[in-house]
Amino acid sequence: MVVSTDALGGANNLFTLLASGFSGKPDAVAIETTTQRYTWRDIDAATARMANLLGSLHLPAGARVAAYTEKSPQALMLYLATLRAGLVYLPLNTAYRESELDYFLGNAEPAVVVYGSADMAWMAPLLERRIAASGTVHGFTLDANGDGTLISAAAHFPDTCATVVRQADDLAAILYTSGTTGRSKGAMLSHGNLAANALTLRDYWGWRGDDVLLHMLPIFHVHGLFVAAQGALLAGARMLWRTKFDVDEALAALPHATVMMGVPTYYVRLLADSRFDRSVCPKVRLFVSGSAPLLTETFESFADRMGQPILERYGMSETNMLTSNPYRREDGARLGGTVGRALPGVSVRVVDDGNQALPAGEIGNVQVRGPNVFSGYWRMPEKTREEFAPGGWFKTGDVGRFGGAPGVPDDYLSIVGRSKDLIITGGFNVYPKEIETVLDDLPGVAESAVIGVPHPDFGEAVVAVVVAKPGVELDAAAILKALKAGIANFKVPKRIHVVDQLPRNTMGKVQKNVLRERYGLN
Repeated sequence: MVVSTDALGGANNLFTLLASGFSGKPDAVAIETTTQRYTWRDIDAATARMANLLGSLHLPAGARVAAYTEKSPQALMLYLATLRAGLVYLPLNTAYRESELDYFLGNAEPAVVVYGSADMAWMAPLLERRIAASGTVHGFTLDANGDGTLISAAAHFPDTCATVVRQADDLAAILYTSGTTGRSKGAMLSHGNLAANALTLRDYWGWRGDDVLLHMLPIFHVHGLFVAAQGALLAGARMLWRTKFDVDEALAALPHATVMMGVPTYYVRLLADSRFDRSVCPKVRLFVSGSAPLLTETFESFADRMGQPILERYGMSETNMLTSNPYRREDGARLGGTVGRALPGVSVRVVDDGNQALPAGEIGNVQVRGPNVFSGYWRMPEKTREEFAPGGWFKTGDVGRFGGAPGVPDDYLSIVGRSKDLIITGGFNVYPKEIETVLDDLPGVAESAVIGVPHPDFGEAVVAVVVAKPGVELDAAAILKALKAGIANFKVPKRIHVVDQLPRNTMGKVQKNVLRERYGLN
């Protein structure tokens, strides 16, 4: 079954589009932290200074600006300044460790790297290696408090500038997403990709200029940056800016908000607090959940307590948002266990292994196309060709079906699994192969298998099962310590089980379904 809607055109430089949402009210508050307020005029001036600084570096067209920074209003302004200067933004999760960063910097070869001053001791040698390999690399610091050499250097430049002209097909950002090979892939997103999605969500979710968004998400991925922040920017809506999710801070901010976006973990933790009820959210018109599956139990509990259901949607780093449960009641019900209909301008189909569309109710591979879908993976032409079916359909790697359950319309999509063995824990993507590669390289480890098991807080938890080499006695605590030193914390298994052998089928493939049943967290 194929669900299509009218195509939506792109825009030129994405900054020009976003600025059109707030240019008419320069003195209104745009971002409010617990200690500071920034107006739209402040954002325009700060991004102009940063863009002028970047322009003074005389970088070639398409140069990448890497941001390995903690969340702050200035970090968001860096993104906008990068667009304004006509360069390519490269956000990096600050949970990544040195070896992981070395790969990203080597693969993307950014001309500018912005990082926290606390990381200078180990970042400096990385930058020196990059300079030796590819020439000049400009390094600046930016800390969570908004200070750093980036800000001090930009202060010497004018607070007005002309936005560099870019076409809809020009590259705006690269987002790295893990792969089953263990090496991350850089999804290339154009100005047109991001503009199309921003315009669609503005209309579909009813964004208004008087909205107030509670923003507690990180801004190194699609949800926090391209969905939440860009939605508010395009609407000219105020953001209540918090560095991370905290129940007490959420409860204090929600009475002033009209929109909240989060991962399922946020809503699970709010529901666990007796203070969270309708009186706390008198103005909130929309709760959005994404980045991980929302359990039906959470969906129903939330609707019962709050009097309105969470809106669950579906997207990816490579595509931004693809489907959404309806916002307006007249467009249909929000149904737990589904991710709703294809968004305007997006086509979604469920196909068999031969790329033939399946009827409603049948489970198959989810494929998508539209102006929001990326052009391919950075410097991976073969991988790009593998991931697209004839006709420009992107293979999401997810398994799903349209309809197929009582009360579910035939144009509502449900995701039932992930063919690429992805684990989503607390909203972060983890591919088992990447962790298995690290485990297998540890002394005394013969082989390993990494699985995701249900977890009431994180949605899924990472669990590792390892086999020792003959005559070796493995220490699970020592393995965890080694992993924490080498990979991001969200990838580190919650538990490690040492076993004599892994279960296999007659073809020799590890039976991860058996491991999930055996080692599911209790």
